[in-house]
Amino acid sequence: MSERTATTSEPPTESTDDTPNQTEVTTGATAVIRALENAGVETAFGVQGGAIMPIYDALYHSDIRHVTMAHEQAAAHAADAYGVVRGDPGVCLATSGPGATNLVTGIADANMDSDAMLALTGQVPSEMVGSDAFQETDTTGVTAPITKHNYFANDSDTVGDTVGEAFELAREGRPGPTLVDLPKDISLGETTREPGQARAPETSRSRTDPDDDDVAAAARAIERAEKPVLLFGGGVIKANATEVARSFAYEHEIPVVTTMPGIGSFPEDHELCLSWAGMHGTGYANMAITHTDCLVAVGTRFDDRLTGGIDTFAPEAEVVHIDIDPAEISKNIHADYPVVGDAGRALERIDAEMAHSPDAREWAAQCQTWKDEYPMDYAAPENEPVKPQFVVEALDEATPDDTIVTTGVGQHQMWAAQYWTYREPRRWVSSHGLGTMGYGLPAAIGARMAAEDDQSVVCVDGDASFLMTMQELSVAVREDLDITVAILNNEYIGMVRQWQDAFFEGRRMAAGYDWCPRFDKLAEAFGARGWSVDSYEEVPTAIEEALAYDGPSVIDFHVDPAENVYPMVSSGGANGKFALSEDQL
Repeated sequence: MSERTATTSEPPTESTDDTPNQTEVTTGATAVIRALENAGVETAFGVQGGAIMPIYDALYHSDIRHVTMAHEQAAAHAADAYGVVRGDPGVCLATSGPGATNLVTGIADANMDSDAMLALTGQVPSEMVGSDAFQETDTTGVTAPITKHNYFANDSDTVGDTVGEAFELAREGRPGPTLVDLPKDISLGETTREPGQARAPETSRSRTDPDDDDVAAAARAIERAEKPVLLFGGGVIKANATEVARSFAYEHEIPVVTTMPGIGSFPEDHELCLSWAGMHGTGYANMAITHTDCLVAVGTRFDDRLTGGIDTFAPEAEVVHIDIDPAEISKNIHADYPVVGDAGRALERIDAEMAHSPDAREWAAQCQTWKDEYPMDYAAPENEPVKPQFVVEALDEATPDDTIVTTGVGQHQMWAAQYWTYREPRRWVSSHGLGTMGYGLPAAIGARMAAEDDQSVVCVDGDASFLMTMQELSVAVREDLDITVAILNNEYIGMVRQWQDAFFEGRRMAAGYDWCPRFDKLAEAFGARGWSVDSYEEVPTAIEEALAYDGPSVIDFHVDPAENVYPMVSSGGANGKFALSEDQL
């Protein structure tokens, strides 16, 4: 569908050529917008309000497209997903007080997943700060622990430079969110000073080229390995090192495991791919990590959902850990061979240093045996409710290979990761470290704005996650966005129910619903199209019609409420002792 211009009473003046209009700097607010324009920002997500109003007034005449979200948390999630798909920081805006605090969950989510994002928040006038003024919150104090850095603007002349620096810092080295708090008097203050060339602070510059001795030691370890495994994390994608990482695996014929954030860094239909590891990763990925003698980990922080128990993680392996952030080296898993630097550059240097590939033919055959022994399959009796795995596979089959998938958090997220085949990076957009329910729909909006016009965007959501941010469907309708939301509706907070059954003797406290809305009818009330599916026979037709509809659509799939996610490694357990059913936990 055609894109609409920013939501204003009259459209901004269109330029006569391809050169974007640049905002004339007359105030602190216009300097802020000019800094965003200089950074190449095309889209921003936010919610208006009193203290941020001068910034929005300056945005009125800018070519930057603003998407008005229904809730500030969703603005942060949309900006986060936009940045994931584009590879540049997403931008979100909110007013002071509740506007800023509503951004916090989204900022924390971006921080945990190392996603580049810039948040701009309004603030009460400088002279009123600390007086408990209307809609005042210590935004920099609240967000200091969950940002790479935040700024309190104190000068109209320099605020543009501050915003430019914050934008560059968000993507420098290990990406992450930054924030600039903008007191109203600073935004309204007069200035003609244009922002200078934006650059991140010198103190934030990361080491990109690894140490020679570290490279040599890592190369020798890989050469002598008999059972090597490459573990590609989200850092491979963030460093745009996917092609280098793939070439390294192909050349040396080393099996590849990914983390969940690393999904798409290696094609999942390639014979070397063992898919992703961890709590709900494939059995064969977890077996490979358990028995490898050399784990080459690239761009991963070794989250507990990946490792299980630290003492039992890759117990036989020498660990080569490549990461641009030295703080991650040996933080959770001891690195026998630390390599600090850019992921792509480090792999190139190690590859050049290696005299020969490891002899891993028998090992590769063993990994293939595990694939055969622990296939990702499921039973789908016709006399039982629709299996959610079937729905995910049907969606995958019906969509192009470059489709972008967003999710909320819970069982549906795991099924979307397990049963969709990802071949390219930046196609899987989800909340990992923070595990934020409700991420899926606003993320789909951000992804849609960032995607190519001919790309499909599908949000695989759960009923509980969808209920948390379903108001953003109004945004998708208003902005005329072609997204498809597939709700795997089991009328439970499914992962909670699964854990209660497994570890709390089946006491399903506050996990299920005595009543659940008709999501297809809700979609229609918002102005979208809706379908309700109760049988296998209805699945293909609903998917075909929803994908064909040129606008936002919602399919309410009523799936088996008793279905659980397997394989499963108990929290803190050993990856090699994964369960395939509840009685094995």
